[in-house]
Amino acid sequence: MILSAKKNKTTTTVGVDIDADSVAAVQPAQGSGAPQGAVVPLPAGAYSGGEIADVDAVAAALRELFGREKLGKRVRLAVASQSVAFRSLRLPLIEDPEQLKAAVRFQAQEQIPMPLESAVLDHQVIGAQVADDGSRQVDVAVVAARRQSIDLLLAVARGAGLELVGIDLAAFGMIRALAATASRPGAELAAAAGPETEEYVPATLYCGLGGVTNLAIARDYSCLFSRVAEFSARGIAEELAGTTGLQLEHAEQWLVHAGLEQPVEEISGDPETVAAARGALESNLGRLADELRLSLDYYGALESAVPVGEVVLCGWGSTIPGLPAQLGAVLGREVSVRRPPALAAADDAWAARLTLPYGLALER
Repeated sequence: MILSAKKNKTTTTVGVDIDADSVAAVQPAQGSGAPQGAVVPLPAGAYSGGEIADVDAVAAALRELFGREKLGKRVRLAVASQSVAFRSLRLPLIEDPEQLKAAVRFQAQEQIPMPLESAVLDHQVIGAQVADDGSRQVDVAVVAARRQSIDLLLAVARGAGLELVGIDLAAFGMIRALAATASRPGAELAAAAGPETEEYVPATLYCGLGGVTNLAIARDYSCLFSRVAEFSARGIAEELAGTTGLQLEHAEQWLVHAGLEQPVEEISGDPETVAAARGALESNLGRLADELRLSLDYYGALESAVPVGEVVLCGWGSTIPGLPAQLGAVLGREVSVRRPPALAAADDAWAARLTLPYGLALER
C-alpha cells in the first residue's frame, strides 16, 4: 500500500476505481491532451460495501474495459471499506526509518482495531511539532487494511492480466485529484492559527458519494484523517428502488433528476416517482450530514487537529442538484462540488465518476 497523497507528475499508470455497480479507469494524458477514461458495469453483487465479492466477475469487467479502450497495463487500485483503519499518531522525532517503522507498529497495536498479523500496515509522516518542553515530535498517518482485502485486489489484477504497481487508500485518490482546487483560508481561519502565522492553509473535508461514503480531511496533499461510512448515495437509491420497484440504475437516475432544488410540481416525469425520489433525498439528508459531522467532531478532538474550512463533494452523488446547498445549510459551513481541471471538458456526470480513478493515476 502506498500512503502519500502528494502529487508530483503523471505517468502511464492507469488509476482504477471499483465501485458497487461499475469499474472506472483513467489514464492521464501525456502532454497537452485530455485523460482517457472509461467505465464498464459490474454484475449485481460483484462488489459490495467496498469489498470484492466475486473476483472472476470483477476481473472479467477489467479485461473488457482494458481490451476495449487499449489502456496501459500498469494500474493502481484503491481500497475503501470499513475494514480499513486510519489513525494519526504523535511520536517523538525518530530519524532512522527502521526505528520509526518499529515505533509505529508498536503504537498501532493499541490504536488499530484489528490483529496486526492479519493486516497490511503502512505509514507516512504528515507533520512536525515542538512540544511545550521543547522536544521535537512528528505526526504520523497510519493505515491498516485486512490482508484478505488486499489479496482480493491482487487476485483481480492477476485475473485481468494487469501489472499492479500500487494499492492506495481511496481517500488519497480524492485528495490528489482535488487538492489543487481547494479554497484558501478565510480571515477567521487565519486568525485561529495565530497572529504570528505568515500563511495559513486550513484543512478540507473531502466527501466521495458513491457505493460508500468516502471521507477524508486533508491539508494540501497530506491526509490527516479518513474513514468510510456504509451509509451512502447508493443506499438512498436502494431505498428508492425498494419502495418504487425501479431498477437500481434507474433509481440513481431519478435521484439526480429530482434533486433538491426545483419544486416537485415543476419536475418532469411521473409525479409519484418524482415525489418518491425527493422524499428519499429529504429523509436521508440528515443521515448524510450526521456522517460528515461525526468525522468533523472526531477529527476536531484529536491533539493534532487543525481547523477545517470547506467541505468538497465528488462522486456520482455529488451531481444531485441542490445537495451541496442543503448540506451546507444543515452543517453551517460551505459545501461545494469540485472536479479535476483535467476533466473539465467532460460532462459533469462523467467527470464525477472519473475523479477518483484520475487521482489514483497521478504520481505522488
